[in-house]
Amino acid sequence: MLDWLRGKGPRSPSRGADGASDEELFDEEFQRRLDVLAIVSRRLVSGRSRAERRSKKTGSGIEFADHRQYSPGDDFRHLDWNLYARTGRLLLRLYEEEEDLSVYVLIDVSRSMAVGQPSSKLRYAKKLAAALSYIALANLDRVSVVTFADEVSERLAPTRGKNRIFKVFQFLRPLLAEGRTGTAEAMKTFVAQNRRRGVAILISDLYDPDGFEGGINTLRYHKFEPYVIQLFAPEEVRPPLHGDVRLVDNETGESRDVTITPRVLERYAKAHAEYRARIDDFCTQKHVPHHAVCIDTPFDEAVLDILRRGGLVT
Repeated sequence: MLDWLRGKGPRSPSRGADGASDEELFDEEFQRRLDVLAIVSRRLVSGRSRAERRSKKTGSGIEFADHRQYSPGDDFRHLDWNLYARTGRLLLRLYEEEEDLSVYVLIDVSRSMAVGQPSSKLRYAKKLAAALSYIALANLDRVSVVTFADEVSERLAPTRGKNRIFKVFQFLRPLLAEGRTGTAEAMKTFVAQNRRRGVAILISDLYDPDGFEGGINTLRYHKFEPYVIQLFAPEEVRPPLHGDVRLVDNETGESRDVTITPRVLERYAKAHAEYRARIDDFCTQKHVPHHAVCIDTPFDEAVLDILRRGGLVT
């Protein structure tokens, strides 16, 4: 039954609900809820991220950092004259100032993300991505949205400013669940394409036949700060099936005839819980925040829980 954890299950008739015509996905009510989230969340950075945002720049910052020897051509306004009067040495004052944080929202758009009734995991992922993007944009961070299956498929170029959320909406609306899951290869492409490091928010069901570890480790090894949000549908925990059924893997087309009994469902539910626990254990060992979210949870409640428990609110 562990094969179900790779996206096996009945084909979902709600897959088309995530198409370009779904204009109500980000309606006025949704936008009002985003404003509330932006107010209560305060800051989409952890204390550790805040420290890593600083870079030493001469003169233009706020907080004193260090001195360095004067070189011809340096601005005289940055000389430390008090120190010169005491020591006779020409030294420049160096300051630290904050740079904008790069926030990458990585969305799994493989076919397994189409599962979910009446709303799919992909639809829920779009809402989470929009909310987290808006919070970052409201704090003047630099936001980019990237989609992937077994490779990086689409990318919204980095943007800043709260009003740019409408570009994010426009990017997210037409996304469809297509392709096979291949997180490790997709993340290799992502890190190669993005030299500027930052927070990488990975939104996925993590049903990867090659394992979930590779993609997360790739982000870690290349100095990104990953936050893993694992989505699952209620019917994936306890499928509404009984009797003789044919299960079809909606990514590979592979099928399997199975007789569903209460005992089989119990074994499957246990296997699914163990898989989620294995992901959580791995992320805990690697100091990577992990949040398993059932898509029947109101999205704004999920966002606040993610921010609070993940250390993203200061």
